[in-house]
Amino acid sequence: MEEIRLDKYLWAVRIFKTRSDAAEAIRQNRVLVNDAYAKPSREVRIGDRISVKRMPVTYQYKVVGYVSSRQPAKNVPDYCLNITPQEELDKLNAPRETIFVLRDRGTGRPTKKERRDLDNLMEGIFLEEEE
Repeated sequence: MEEIRLDKYLWAVRIFKTRSDAAEAIRQNRVLVNDAYAKPSREVRIGDRISVKRMPVTYQYKVVGYVSSRQPAKNVPDYCLNITPQEELDKLNAPRETIFVLRDRGTGRPTKKERRDLDNLMEGIFLEEEE
């Protein structure tokens, strides 16, 4: 086996759950091969770099082997190497850095005073970001 279809490869190495999901992502230009858009039928070769855009992160993989059937997760590194830069992976932690006001469970909706305090806090944060 020298080459394999792109959609079948992405499914086989568990980047997508189904082959049709992989084909749909490729058609929507969320998958690049060697920094170029591709079709689902494009042949993948060893050494190709595949970029998969999944908001908010763009994952990058390198083809290191051919595979024709779906593999168990422990075998995936034999066929596909994850080369996603760390700064891309750090984007996954960004939503956790947003402001969250801790309220005790069961205390109900905020009072008018608490609501004004929350609005003032949020207004101050948004004004700082604009400056």
